[in-house]
Amino acid sequence: MWILQRLFKSMIKTNNFAIVLISILVIGGSSFIMHLLEPDTFPTVFEGLWWTMTTVTTVGYGDVSPATVYGKTFAMFLFIFGIGLIGVLIGKVVNLLSLYQRLKEEGKLSSKKMNHFIFVGWTEKTRRTMEEILEDNPNAPIVLIDLKTTKPCDLEIDYVCGDASEDEVLLKANVLEARSVTIFSDEMIDDASLSDGKTLLVASSVERLAKLHHRNIYTIVEIRKEKSIPNFTHANVDEFVISGDTVSRLMAKATLYNGSTHLFSQLTSRMNGDNIYEIPADPAWSTYKHAFHAILDKGATLLANGKELDINRKLDEKIPNGAKLYIICDKDTYETKFKVG
Repeated sequence: MWILQRLFKSMIKTNNFAIVLISILVIGGSSFIMHLLEPDTFPTVFEGLWWTMTTVTTVGYGDVSPATVYGKTFAMFLFIFGIGLIGVLIGKVVNLLSLYQRLKEEGKLSSKKMNHFIFVGWTEKTRRTMEEILEDNPNAPIVLIDLKTTKPCDLEIDYVCGDASEDEVLLKANVLEARSVTIFSDEMIDDASLSDGKTLLVASSVERLAKLHHRNIYTIVEIRKEKSIPNFTHANVDEFVISGDTVSRLMAKATLYNGSTHLFSQLTSRMNGDNIYEIPADPAWSTYKHAFHAILDKGATLLANGKELDINRKLDEKIPNGAKLYIICDKDTYETKFKVG
């Protein structure tokens, strides 16, 4: 008995590849041996495989069993050795799955997502942003980069642990295939200038990698000081969000126009009511006026072309190529009448 114990201890210490190889040899060999020992009971190797698998996995249907002394003797060997071997193999598989899940939660695995949203820095604002996106599209591909030792939320996202200014970390997040990279200001840094400096370092790293691999990555950054914007010129950041500035402006609007914040809150949230959506320009729309009336007939309102909010004063102008039209409507109207694909 002690020989079997030493054998199993040795098997447990054996590397995973060896265990898998031995398991395959034992199962395949047993299937062939049973076919040779009892050709009447097991007329094909597959019949031998069926009996072997039901035996080593302890399922034991009992629909077929050895009838000769030689067959039963080999079966007893398989009961002891084969079942133990498969038990070790199953234990190894369970351990590997547990290890994979742990490494995933710790952000040590590379993300394979494509055309995804990357968020850098975990804050409460990051959580709310992700929830907004997932509310609009529950299957939205999201990757979070942060320095926390484990994934800081229970949202269905990929997590990468590390410094986002390092190439290795950005590549683990598959940044070259990302739809956009959004960089949040580090709230742990009290000095606004230092916080913006860290954001600039990350944005520069993303841009450098994009140029190196001839990719165009859309970047959005949150900054604490508006005066920091000129420092980002060489980083080619696409959009800036000034931390706290939006709140101050909304407070001013609420003071001047009581109740106006309800409108802004609804337009900036996808949770309920009408929202802002981007649509491509229909080739049949020759002017903004044509587009305005066509969109209105579908139950929506044309708001802007990119940053241009003054299209109501140039309705007779032609819509330029590559126009990014923004409309206001509810989710059902957008998905049934405007959404492509």
